[in-house]
Amino acid sequence: QVQLGESGGGLVQPGGSLTLSCAASGRTNWKMFTMGWYRQAPGNQRELVATITSDGNTNYADAVKGRFTISRDNAKNMVNLQMISLKPEDTAVYYCNAAPGGLVGLSSWGQGTQVTVSS
Repeated sequence: QVQLGESGGGLVQPGGSLTLSCAASGRTNWKMFTMGWYRQAPGNQRELVATITSDGNTNYADAVKGRFTISRDNAKNMVNLQMISLKPEDTAVYYCNAAPGGLVGLSSWGQGTQVTVSS
């Protein structure tokens, strides 16, 4: 069973920075998983933020390109999301995702961490 635990959320002013971390556990070959971050704002559907494959290929939502950076440490089974130049519209609950073979329909989710961007 795959388990994911996020950390690093909080309150930050517009223009500020935060780094989210996700620790993955479970008896599995993590190199088979595409790891990702999604977010859900109140009243909105959950949306993709960024994904990264085991060999480092990344994909970003247009809204975060140039501001967010996803990275992973396969040895430690961790994935991070570095966020800079944060905007109020980045406010959401951010979820870590582990998709076997990139199949989101079969993926596991963390419990989420709140990011609030406000002055």
